Amino acid sequence: MSTMNRREAIASALALSALPIIAAEEKPKEKDKPVVIPANALVVLVMDPLSKELSCPCVAGYAQRDYDKLGKYLEGKVGRAVAVVQGESLAGALKKSNGKGDLLIGKDSVVRAHAPDSKVKVTYLAALTGKDGKTTQTGLVVVAAADKAVVAADLKDHTIYFGSPSAEEKHAAAIKTLKEFGLALPAKLSTCATCTEGATKVVEEAKGGAKVAAVVSSYAQPLLEGCGTIKKGELRVIAETEPVPFIAAFATESLSPGDRDTVKAALLEVGKNKTLATALETKSGFVEPPAKKK
Repeated sequence: MSTMNRREAIASALALSALPIIAAEEKPKEKDKPVVIPANALVVLVMDPLSKELSCPCVAGYAQRDYDKLGKYLEGKVGRAVAVVQGESLAGALKKSNGKGDLLIGKDSVVRAHAPDSKVKVTYLAALTGKDGKTTQTGLVVVAAADKAVVAADLKDHTIYFGSPSAEEKHAAAIKTLKEFGLALPAKLSTCATCTEGATKVVEEAKGGAKVAAVVSSYAQPLLEGCGTIKKGELRVIAETEPVPFIAAFATESLSPGDRDTVKAALLEVGKNKTLATALETKSGFVEPPAKKK
């Protein structure tokens, strides 16, 4: 089966049922109160949208990752205090930590995109598996339930809301997928900062008769309905992007080579600690990235 036919088959199957689209989004306003960090502490900056500090407890057993427990675990490995600082963005986390950050954990593409803006050089360490064992996510192209579009090729007359360029699943991967369906995209794309914004725009603008679609993150799917933002069945998925990396851990230059190796080794052992793996909602803990295909 060709790539195009496979995509069409996936999209058609997804279009048969109205799926609730959920967005695990940032809280309305980030708490910028500085965190008191012990002297000589290893500072972990967490920007994982599935962290309990950055999400909500709307869906039982999901988006409640406890990174404080990871901090305690790392203390025993590095032999010194570990401070965990959470933020909805790298800049926000750095503001709370007074510019300190040795280990960064967040969306792979977002960390890579925003680190240079914060003048932080990073080294990739490992990827965090989800409950399904995967280290990837996808972008989902959604329309209002009553929209006549069945596959992505039907979106020629639609306004499509993408994510910001740093969100690979909602931007670059989505552009690639839609172009494979033969869509001609405008030079300037319409974007939404969050999945909640994109999903809400689709629902509200469709009610006014507009032809509109949005790209939301697959990891966000279980929360929007659970939080009551979108009603069940209001949105329908008609296409899905190829998988892209999701949550990853990066070391910064402030972490010595010795500590970097120790931290990486510790992260790769997380999956063997059942209690910690449960707290982080991960099947296999942190793992080495898969080898790139030649």
